[in-house]
Amino acid sequence: MSKNYHKTDAILIGAGIMSATLGTLLKELAPNWNIRVFEKLERAGEESSNVWNNAGTGHAALCELNYTKEQADGSIDITKAIKVNEQFQISKQFWSYLVNTNLIRNPQDFIMPLPHMSFVQGEQNVEFLRKRYQTMGDHPLFTDMEFSDDPDQLKKWIPLMMKDRYFTEPIAATKIDSGTDVNFGSITRKMFDHLESQDTEVNYSHSVQDIKRNSDGEWEVKVYDMVNHRLEYHTTDFVFIGGGGGSLHLLQKTGIPESKHIGGFPVSGLFMVCNNPEVVAEHHAKVYGKAKVGAPPMSVPHLDTRFIDNEKSLLFGPFAGFSPRFLKTGSMLDLLTSVKTDNFVTMSAAGMKNASLTKYLIEQVISSKEQRMEDLREFIPNAKSEDWHLVEAGQRVQIIKDTDSEGKGTLQFGTEVVSSADGSVAALLGASPGASTAVHVMLEVIEKCFPEQVKEWEPKIKEMIPSYGISLAENPELLQEIHQTADEALGLNQKEEVYS
Repeated sequence: MSKNYHKTDAILIGAGIMSATLGTLLKELAPNWNIRVFEKLERAGEESSNVWNNAGTGHAALCELNYTKEQADGSIDITKAIKVNEQFQISKQFWSYLVNTNLIRNPQDFIMPLPHMSFVQGEQNVEFLRKRYQTMGDHPLFTDMEFSDDPDQLKKWIPLMMKDRYFTEPIAATKIDSGTDVNFGSITRKMFDHLESQDTEVNYSHSVQDIKRNSDGEWEVKVYDMVNHRLEYHTTDFVFIGGGGGSLHLLQKTGIPESKHIGGFPVSGLFMVCNNPEVVAEHHAKVYGKAKVGAPPMSVPHLDTRFIDNEKSLLFGPFAGFSPRFLKTGSMLDLLTSVKTDNFVTMSAAGMKNASLTKYLIEQVISSKEQRMEDLREFIPNAKSEDWHLVEAGQRVQIIKDTDSEGKGTLQFGTEVVSSADGSVAALLGASPGASTAVHVMLEVIEKCFPEQVKEWEPKIKEMIPSYGISLAENPELLQEIHQTADEALGLNQKEEVYS
């Protein structure tokens, strides 16, 4: 049977925050390009970007303690915090541009102002937090941070967490009011609505089966139409694989050298959700603690105010779990089928290296609700079991690769773009801070994959993102200007009383 090919300038796989961002950027930079999107599910933003599957922190390194490491000499390294914060500022600038140009509307549907806090217990942890605060407070990106180890002050900041608390050891917290809560599912759908209005073809219920290179150098993408039960063949010069946990399998199908010696380890998440409106009303912040010894960085406990469907919610977690699926809607064979001859040694080495992680995950999987409630009571001492229920969060696939510093089978915590040498295909792998840094990451894709056009596109990129190519950390005046304009455009100047 002969194949009926459909030619496209660019194909984006997956209708999550990454493809939404890349598609929107490309439509602004190259309006005449023909772009097609393929998504297995029935609408955009329903897998990793879904509001219930994503912590929505708007990761800006304001409260995540795993982004600030204590060195051997006792000093605090905030390099990663600076990097992540600058990347989130890029996202805010782009979203502001979309709002100001009426490409999307009603930013309160996807972003809300919310204090970000770090909370610790014990003398050693309090000292760590104090040093972290002193180091970060001297930096232009974090000048608004406050610190307190005074229980009376903490009662004002986090009344729910301080109620009925016995002070058997020192406690402390930092607070910064410029934090946000982000509904990445909502912003994803807004961008796709805009793209469709610009004649971008977004195909839902379409599953990508294969990606291979034709003899003429073009990529052939084999797609199954799940509604009409038929195969389609599309050709393109550029493929972006943004399918969340499903990206690894598709990257492997391309056969590019850069796809070799890479594996993935799936980690599922669970959150406790409060169903008592009186309790929800008592808390107004995202409060991050320290991960338990042996726990992976993505399991840092946090008590989060969330705005879901314009309603205030309260979540605690995440509790880690294990499923061999790479997506919530994936197959039980995902992990097994991701093991190839080229990554077998890498995956095996990772298994031996991460025995403590395996033990931790087993303990988490078999935890009872009451055991999880005990973890919650470290944050809310008087938490009642009947006020909370368990919700399954999204699947995350952590990257496993060989590194020069740590050898074979090193588990990576973060987000990484893998692209072919010629820039004709790129894939996004990994997890947090992923969605929060989507604009930075997609600009990286554009720079890697379209180097010849970037010079021509640079004025437009700077129109969308004024700090493009500039370090905000080294330009406090520009930072202040961007804070003001972004907060105004996104409605982040509103007061807490409006939501509490």
